[in-house]
Amino acid sequence: MYKFSVVIPIFNEELNLSELFYEIDKSLQDIDCKYEIITIDDASTDNSVKKIEYNKNFYDFKIRIEKNKNNLGQSYSISKGINLSNYKTIITIDADGQNDPKDIPKLLKLYFDNTDIKLVGGIRANRKDSFIKRYSSKIANYYRKKILKDDCDDTGCSLKVFDKEIFLKFPYFDGIHRFLPALYKGYGFKTKFSFVNHRERKYGISKYGTFSRLVNGLRDIKKVKRMIRDVNQYD
Repeated sequence: MYKFSVVIPIFNEELNLSELFYEIDKSLQDIDCKYEIITIDDASTDNSVKKIEYNKNFYDFKIRIEKNKNNLGQSYSISKGINLSNYKTIITIDADGQNDPKDIPKLLKLYFDNTDIKLVGGIRANRKDSFIKRYSSKIANYYRKKILKDDCDDTGCSLKVFDKEIFLKFPYFDGIHRFLPALYKGYGFKTKFSFVNHRERKYGISKYGTFSRLVNGLRDIKKVKRMIRDVNQYD
C-alpha cells in the first residue's frame, strides 16, 4: 500500500479547488493507497478557505487546512505542510489546475518501485504558459542545470514525489521548492524525471512575477551551490 501526504499551497484559488480535489480522488481510486491532503492557505483574500471546508465533506481521505496569517509564499507554505504531514512520502502539486492529477499514479509507481530513488519530478510537456514565462524559465533552467548539474530540465514543475526526512535535512530558504532536484542529488540521493501533462489555467491569474522569479532564481543558484559544497566537503 502506498502511503503519502499531498501538500498543496493555496493563494486565491477558490474557483479551482473543487475540481482539483475531485481529480486527485479520481486519479487514485484504482490504487491501493492511504493518503491525506494538506492545504496551506497563504492568507487568501477570496473564499478559498470556505471552498476547502466545503469539499472536506465529500471525500473519504482527510483534507486538512492550515492557514498563514500573512502571505509568506510558496516555499514557506510547502515547508509548513511537509513539517505537519503524517507520512514519509510527500507529493506536491499546484492549486491552479495546470498540473494534471492523472500523472500522480505514474510518478508514485516510479518512486515506490525504485527504492534507491528519493525524488521523482515531473517535466512539463507542451507548457501552456505565456511566451515570457516560458522564455524566462528556459533561461533559469539552462543556468541552473549548467551550474548545479542536477540533470533536471524543468525544476519549476510543482508535481513531485519525494522523501520527507531528506527534505527536512535541507536548510530552509525562500525559493527552496524550486531547487529540490539539485539538493537531493547534491546531497547524494538519486532522482528521476518523467514527462507530465500541462494544462492551461481555467480560472484566476498567476500570483508570482515572472521577472522577479527569474532574478531570485539566478541569485539562489549560488546559495544552493554553496549548500551542496558545504555538505560534501565532509564526505
